[in-house]
Amino acid sequence: MFNRTSLRVAAALASISLLAGCSLFADDEAEAENRIVVGTTSSPTTLDPAASWDSSWELFRNVFQTLLSFPTGSTTPQPDAADCKFTDTASKVFQCDLQDGLQFSTGSKLDAEAVKHSIERIRKIDAEGGPNGLLGSLDKIETSGDKTVIFRLKESDATFPFVLATPAMSIVEPASYPADKLRDDGRLVGSGPYTMNKYTEGVEADLVKNPTYKGFADRKNNAVTIRYFGESEAMVTALKKKEIDATYRGLTAEEIVDLRERKPENEGLRLVESTGATIDYLVFNPDDPQAGNPAVRKAIAQLIDRDALVAKVYQGTAEPLYSMVPKGIAGHTTMFFDRYGDPDAEKAKKLLRKAGIDEPVKLTFGYTTDRYGSSTAAEFAEIKRQLEASGLFEVTLVGKPWKEFQAAYQQGAYPVFGRGWFPDFPDPDNFIAPFVGKNNVHAAPYDRPEITEQLLPESRRKSDRAAVTAQFERAQEILVEDVRLLPLWQGKLYVAASEEIGGGERALDPQTVMQMWVLHRKTSW
Repeated sequence: MFNRTSLRVAAALASISLLAGCSLFADDEAEAENRIVVGTTSSPTTLDPAASWDSSWELFRNVFQTLLSFPTGSTTPQPDAADCKFTDTASKVFQCDLQDGLQFSTGSKLDAEAVKHSIERIRKIDAEGGPNGLLGSLDKIETSGDKTVIFRLKESDATFPFVLATPAMSIVEPASYPADKLRDDGRLVGSGPYTMNKYTEGVEADLVKNPTYKGFADRKNNAVTIRYFGESEAMVTALKKKEIDATYRGLTAEEIVDLRERKPENEGLRLVESTGATIDYLVFNPDDPQAGNPAVRKAIAQLIDRDALVAKVYQGTAEPLYSMVPKGIAGHTTMFFDRYGDPDAEKAKKLLRKAGIDEPVKLTFGYTTDRYGSSTAAEFAEIKRQLEASGLFEVTLVGKPWKEFQAAYQQGAYPVFGRGWFPDFPDPDNFIAPFVGKNNVHAAPYDRPEITEQLLPESRRKSDRAAVTAQFERAQEILVEDVRLLPLWQGKLYVAASEEIGGGERALDPQTVMQMWVLHRKTSW
């Protein structure tokens, strides 16, 4: 990384060079001058889009293209690699016409066959925990010439354009990504705003401006380094020492509160707050003898004190959530509060006794230590305290790094585990559909035909997404009846950055993915 003490001198020299019509810098020096370094505690779990339904999307959005995308401020998908539309009145035939001259960073052509290959391999590989679940409505893909891709759907699906706009549907080079297996050589080939120059797992990703990129992104910098931190404390220290320019994902509530205060060590830093649609919730394993018992799940729902949890752990950076659909999204309700009201140990005790449970229920709760920030450990300590204070539960906590945690819950290792959800797209469908059915994101089949066969199909026939409230309110009633999922809180989004960095207020798209290209050095030429 370049020496920031010479920033003003370098900027002045750059201005002189522009006036003179020539550059005083070598290419690598110019790149370093306009490089942005972003820190996060959420590192990719994979470099292959066919295996990722998680925050690996952060990297993918910046190095791959999708047919459609969500520029900051948009509420509906906009053209990226293609112009797309439904060509029928039933929302079952979706056609995309590619832009002229698209190519991958290797120089090979990005054509209709490449798009077809990219989507079809997701379905063929069907990676555990991967994004195949997003393609449930897709029947087949056809191509017409080099530029036209036609998606034929099994049923009406007005959300399909939203799916194509997710980084899960990143377009990959056929020659580099096998049709029937994941790529695992630690490299990637895309056509996005940046190319990945170097990647060290768990350490950093080095991105440089892609000279052949054709898309909507207006790049304000030449290069980005994404640094991955195991703990947020080290990330914040690096920000204060000017070793990184900005942070995203992983700040604890204490750190956010600290960064708001005017302290000498915070001089030159600013915090950008955005309304978030991220949610945090518990998942119950139906195959576990204890968590599989509805009475146990309902007793936990009766005991959890969200107000105390948010106050003690998140200090105003989150708010209690009583629905899997958060505030700000059509269909939001407070049904868990309507059903259970305030925390009540006596009511919880009656639920258990009625089910014949007289002894304290022993349960293991799993959580990830490095995915959603360091506050997660404190959150689960508070949940343990609340449940054990009732005398009805004995809780063992197991925290693991994301990769180990993900593998464990996919194998059914935890009776109860915590998950966070960063929306794929801003629609109520995305807060219900991923969690139900056979291929849901929790790797634990949740069979509810009324939701999967009636309510979701009905809602997907309506292109007016504001008109689907009734279907999603009923879906939430079912979730409350089953208590297979227990919403806890809804978060806010924060970007902490040096004052010399601009673009932070526009960096997060509606999928809460950071668009690195909007970040820029204010004093940079």
